[in-house]
Amino acid sequence: MQERYEANGVRGVLHWPAERGGACGGDAIVLTHGAGSNAHSPLLVQLADAFADSGYLVLRFDLPFRQQRAKGPPFPAAAAGDRQGIERAVEAVRGLTRGRVFAGGHSYGGRQTAMAAAERPGMACGLLLLSYPLHPPRRPEQKRTAYFPQLQTPALFVHGTADPFGSIEDLREAIALIPARTDLLAVEGAGHDLKRAGGLAGEILTRLRGLV
Repeated sequence: MQERYEANGVRGVLHWPAERGGACGGDAIVLTHGAGSNAHSPLLVQLADAFADSGYLVLRFDLPFRQQRAKGPPFPAAAAGDRQGIERAVEAVRGLTRGRVFAGGHSYGGRQTAMAAAERPGMACGLLLLSYPLHPPRRPEQKRTAYFPQLQTPALFVHGTADPFGSIEDLREAIALIPARTDLLAVEGAGHDLKRAGGLAGEILTRLRGLV
């Protein structure tokens, strides 16, 4: 069952499991979108539906920059506010379940979620990072990993082998900087949009649970 959610600066859609409390001990997953999208992106909807079918409570939500304007990428100066929005979303879901809360997102949303977790250890029990934007396309020297050594939260990276924001090899080398447990699920032939990831929900959940 889906239900619109809007409270305390958090706006999104809740996906309730068929039996509230679920088969997974009431665990929950909070997901957000990339820089050019919103909470209704096909990837987030597909994964949220599949995760809820597996017994998870899921919130897919709009980052603060997207609440402020319907189109356009985030401004760099807004990133701290987006991280605060992620923390609010996690806290909102924590109030709806007694289980563990995972957090994650696609591209920019995943990066900001990981940065928020590095700034606030314990924010979530694990991270799901979809198409992590390791560097801008064709600029491999501009890696976005400065905070990786401070990340204490287990993280699952799901990444396409054709993603221009970072090769599998470069990403594997980068995540070695993270002191927490990590895993990397490579999606053969997928680009940055991860169109095929919806069918991998079961494997994603298995690997995510294996990290924590």
